[in-house]
Amino acid sequence: MIEDTGKRSTPDKLMLAAIDLMAEKGYAATTTKEIASEAGVNEVTLFRHFGTKEKLLESALSRFHYADEMTKLFAESLRGELHEDLLLISRTYHKLMNRNRKLFMVVQRGSGNLPKDVYEEAARHPKQLRMLLTKYLTDMADRKRIVPSSKHEIQARAFLEMNHGVFRSHVGEAELAEFIEESVRLFARALTP
Repeated sequence: MIEDTGKRSTPDKLMLAAIDLMAEKGYAATTTKEIASEAGVNEVTLFRHFGTKEKLLESALSRFHYADEMTKLFAESLRGELHEDLLLISRTYHKLMNRNRKLFMVVQRGSGNLPKDVYEEAARHPKQLRMLLTKYLTDMADRKRIVPSSKHEIQARAFLEMNHGVFRSHVGEAELAEFIEESVRLFARALTP
């Protein structure tokens, strides 16, 4: 998942230990005592930093999910060239999703057992990415770089769902690279005037 350089802060160590254990055992079966032990601290330290197991997982989702990194990508790296921008968005999405695969396993595995605030934090990231992509497509249409449409949010959702679907299918690197190239080519061709 996230590289451990050995220089991680105590909160990061606790969040990473929680992700590892919860991915393996599930949210409900993982105790705060186990998390603290795995992180090399005592349980009091966990409670001092997070208060509850729920807040610990919520913080891990906030810290290690992709919304902030994708927001930075949209603000700093996109150049207004549809094909190249969509390639960068898709490649970055898959890099971040694969890096955080255990975190997504925790959320998927905990279906129905996770606290509401944890689900809300997990849902914030795809919503923010959809909003960023919708705004990008709207701006591109305003600049007459793509076909005008009133359905940019639907286009953004289609692009993201397509990418999320292939992420969930666990394809190999070569197949993923080919998928990204071909799907972006088709998507860009459909939107180009």
